[in-house]
Amino acid sequence: MNVRLNELKNQSILVTGASDGIGREIARYLMQNGARVALHYNRNKKAAVDLLKEFGSDGSEVFQADLGDAENCLQLWDQVLNAFTNLDSVVLNAGVYLEHATDEDDLKWLSTWNRTIAINLDAAGLLTKKAIEHFKTSGGGRLIFIASRAVFRGETEEYLGYAASKGGLVSLARSVARSFGKYNIKSFILAPGFVRTAMANQFIETYGEQRICDELALSKLTEPEDLSPLVALMCSGLMDHATGATVDINAGSHIR
Repeated sequence: MNVRLNELKNQSILVTGASDGIGREIARYLMQNGARVALHYNRNKKAAVDLLKEFGSDGSEVFQADLGDAENCLQLWDQVLNAFTNLDSVVLNAGVYLEHATDEDDLKWLSTWNRTIAINLDAAGLLTKKAIEHFKTSGGGRLIFIASRAVFRGETEEYLGYAASKGGLVSLARSVARSFGKYNIKSFILAPGFVRTAMANQFIETYGEQRICDELALSKLTEPEDLSPLVALMCSGLMDHATGATVDINAGSHIR
């Protein structure tokens, strides 16, 4: 599905984790609809550059940063603003899904917890702060937070850090919506269930795809491109009065 959103034409949008999976499809869809996208990647530069090449010289650019490092987060923000001057939206998609069972050594378990929180929540918090500062002076903007079904349904015991980090992300997004709406700053949450990405593959390899599909109301697993139109709509301004809202997209596996 590729409904044209003319409202995205000439918008400047930062997408974190844009080289793979959900972020890649979000970035592709935004560029298809005329947006200028700052494509963040950590390790997979080739994938980010290859995506950029699909759209020629539309003004989009790639930027590298390890979001587990606060200095890298700040450098990413400064580099994007230096290149784009203005941002209309920020899509906080980058995240990790790291297993750490409770029968592990305590410090090993905590190390995985800290890495998960650093990337999934601390980096998002810092980039949110920078975006708020920018939007206050630029006349407003939109933040889109990619959360998870795990926030509302809970997660299996191997992924406590992941669920906790995404829960914090949802609270952050809702607080932004309530606190900064008068500055014309809007905030939205997308909460996917399992999506066919490299991140989900580690679960699929361990437990099998059928275990996931047995939970779904639909007949097939959600694909990354199923999320892209919703994110584009959030960026477009056409659903601004839903600021603070969460949109579930989990193939009917958890209905609230």
